[in-house]
Amino acid sequence: MKILVTGTAGFIGFHVALDLLREGHEVVGVDNFNDYYSVRLKRDRHRQLEAYPRYVGYEMDLADDRAVEDLFAAHRFDRVCHLAAQAGVRYSLVNPRAYERANLAAFVNVLEGCRHTHVPRLVYASSSSVYGGNTKLPFSETDPVDRPVSLYAATKKANELMAHTYTHLFGLPTVGLRFFTVYGPWGRPDMAMWIFTERLFQRQPVPVFNHGRMWRDFTYIDDVVAGVRASLFREGLGSYEIFNLGNHRPEGLMDMINLLAREVGVTPVLEMLPMQPGDVERTYADIERARAQLGFEPRTPLSEGVPKFVRWFREYHGL
Repeated sequence: MKILVTGTAGFIGFHVALDLLREGHEVVGVDNFNDYYSVRLKRDRHRQLEAYPRYVGYEMDLADDRAVEDLFAAHRFDRVCHLAAQAGVRYSLVNPRAYERANLAAFVNVLEGCRHTHVPRLVYASSSSVYGGNTKLPFSETDPVDRPVSLYAATKKANELMAHTYTHLFGLPTVGLRFFTVYGPWGRPDMAMWIFTERLFQRQPVPVFNHGRMWRDFTYIDDVVAGVRASLFREGLGSYEIFNLGNHRPEGLMDMINLLAREVGVTPVLEMLPMQPGDVERTYADIERARAQLGFEPRTPLSEGVPKFVRWFREYHGL
């Protein structure tokens, strides 16, 4: 198939594109290489994709209406996997307009491109952050998600509503994926696992929010990629679907820090801090729908994923 993957210089987009290329698909990738975090890291990811003859990459802004129209006019896509977005809960507190452009305007353009070229299926990234202030655990796709606690979460919920509208009005089949704390090699420097690892190698204090009383459904990248692949190709899905993609195994922030410290070979120095605005204490994915409809079965516990990440981190930075 010919598949458009947006955000191919990003963490999840890079891994999804790489997996599709290895499976023999033709991949068209799009990224704007913004400087939210290291552009060098994004270029290094993208360079690996460019080694594949069945890959074509575009550097462009998906919020540019004309550019997206031209992209869809130039290609006939069998699937679209929209993973590009302005990520980060805390960054949304200080730079809200970046989320308006990247998460809302860009998504409208992708929806319009899919609608007018009759794309058979659009898979897009939502987020576990849509569960916001929910206290019921585990988080289920049928739970109410009308209490976001960050603008980032609000834009992701908006994406689900926008997709529903296009499914309802125009018959565009859509699949939204609520990702739960994805980590692994080639991960994001703005996420806790990277920040903690970097500080441990530098022998600097590790910032621990909510005094360590945090639990996350850490989900290894290979498991997430398997879920995305199933969302793209699985037969028998409904015209509008939402799935949790998590490890179904919330683990303590302190356990993650201790695993990292053991792999790095240091005793961590902890800087205990209060809860950050927009953050939540606990995430926990109910994945029964994804199991039943996608055959999704995460296989990587934190105790196996952390050593893989630290090995990659050492190699990438020459430590």
